Amino acid sequence: MGKIYAVGVGPGSPKYVTEHVKEIIQNCHVVIGYKYTLKTIESLLEGKEVYEVTMNNQEESYQKILPELGERSLVIPFTGDVNFSESEVVDRLIEIFGKVEIVPGISSIQVAAAKAQVPLDKSKVITMHVTASIEEKKLELQKALIDGFSVVLVPRPWPKRPDKHFMPSEIAVYLRKNRFDTDNMKVHVFESLTTENETSFVGKVKDLEGKEFSDLSVMVFNQVVLDSYMNYRWQWKN
Repeated sequence: MGKIYAVGVGPGSPKYVTEHVKEIIQNCHVVIGYKYTLKTIESLLEGKEVYEVTMNNQEESYQKILPELGERSLVIPFTGDVNFSESEVVDRLIEIFGKVEIVPGISSIQVAAAKAQVPLDKSKVITMHVTASIEEKKLELQKALIDGFSVVLVPRPWPKRPDKHFMPSEIAVYLRKNRFDTDNMKVHVFESLTTENETSFVGKVKDLEGKEFSDLSVMVFNQVVLDSYMNYRWQWKN
């Protein structure tokens, strides 16, 4: 069997696809991916055998291509960084294809943190974009905020299952019901980062209640306290 790659292609703009990932795609034979992800790399797909998949038919597509692949190489591209919020799919790819080379990309969480000026090394990064229960992740969110951390969070869109739908509005209500002062909590919500459709919301968590956002959203709870090296001048004093 040829090489199998799972690669991150960035948040949406072709400018955020790394040169290494471009090279892998250009040299591969087959590409299987979601519509939005394929759109990001469409300029690299000429001459490739391309399969567009959805959540509902991806398993069928992977199983179909497996016996047909031969010595050809296969790329499965993921929006953002394949190492973040995609583990359920990557685990299945490993089960199906065996050895899969994972190549990181630029994640929307990195872009969102940069735009909100919230350093990741002083933040907690949480994804609710999973199929499994998110109850522990909700508690993780509460603890991070109580402990004074900023939080970069990927919400969970599930419009067909209101009990599982956990987007910015639901998150705002959840925090208010758990006695957080959402009237004074600073938050950013970014949609479609790096694309021509990019939008941003800046305000208080309370203001999110009743607002709708797309499934390409990232939230940043900003609790940053500036702490520059000038607070540690003793380091260079004799």
